[in-house]
Amino acid sequence: MSILNLTRIPSPRDYTLGGPEEALAHQRGLIAGDWYRTPVPRKRMKELMRREDAAPLRDTALWIGLLLLFGALGIATWGTLWAIPVFAVYGLLYATAADSRWHEMGHGTAFRTRWLNDVVFQFASFLLIANPVVTRWEHAIHHTDTIVVGRDPEIPAMRPPQLLLILVNFFGIIAAPLNYWRMLRLSAGRFSREERYCVPEGERPRAVRIARIHLAVHLGAATVALATWSLLPLMLIGLPRFYGIWLSFVMGVPQHIGLAEDVLDHRLNTRTILMNPVFRFFYSNMNYHIEHHMFPMVPYYRLPALHEEIRHDCPPPYPSVWAAWREIIPCVLRQLKDPHHFVRPALPPGAAPVAQIS
Repeated sequence: MSILNLTRIPSPRDYTLGGPEEALAHQRGLIAGDWYRTPVPRKRMKELMRREDAAPLRDTALWIGLLLLFGALGIATWGTLWAIPVFAVYGLLYATAADSRWHEMGHGTAFRTRWLNDVVFQFASFLLIANPVVTRWEHAIHHTDTIVVGRDPEIPAMRPPQLLLILVNFFGIIAAPLNYWRMLRLSAGRFSREERYCVPEGERPRAVRIARIHLAVHLGAATVALATWSLLPLMLIGLPRFYGIWLSFVMGVPQHIGLAEDVLDHRLNTRTILMNPVFRFFYSNMNYHIEHHMFPMVPYYRLPALHEEIRHDCPPPYPSVWAAWREIIPCVLRQLKDPHHFVRPALPPGAAPVAQIS
């Protein structure tokens, strides 16, 4: 997800969007190519793709209710030691929970009622300092060309990995300031080369309008903070994007890091990780990530059922987040010396074969 995207460094592969690697991907038929999907009976797939309003309304009401509750507790406990744990939880609800809601509502698959998707998507985008127009187009390309070098704008870590960048992004120290800079740029109508690559020209005026609205609210919070000589307004708006994103980092970075590039099989470039109910609430079931990439139109609340439907054809899920990181850490360290190294997931007996990768 672009929210967690790290700084792009082009050596030894050129990860620049639209660069020479994209031409090679075109030649190999990788761009918008024929992705492998585990066969699922048509009738069953229709059931899994069915949207409703009840489940996402329940989950969204719980999220917003908890966000308001802990925000109010933060105001009430400000200046006491109780404010530390209260704002720790508030930050997770503000940033980590918003990250997955941004993602799901951006797909438009959560609610059956379209405007409900749009409202929650706009709200989550604001919390993340993310422009909903730009990030929606970037994420669409991520799904059509997942981890295709030169095309995917959301490759989470380059090869060889830049460990310092990965570590400092644990608290959004790079990503959040870059999001603020993007907001300022877009408010002035200035689009980067990558943004022009991803966002159609007709969509750009709307991106500018929304950036200006976001900027006005953030400037308002900063003005109140200066007028009251208090950090509290910024602890409620803006700063949680820094101090509350760490859990999204822990759960989200393992989605693709250390796996194959330039393949048309999500079983090779994506992980599914089993998580406890609390993590799954914050993450909106995105731990079922192979399933989500294979069938992105299946709503998040039906991904566990989809997992059971296709698990016979997919690598065994990682039993925990820590189990995934236990594989990722040595892989990333080895990539410092051998950028061509990656993890090759083992498929269960009887699974469909995969293409040869090098």
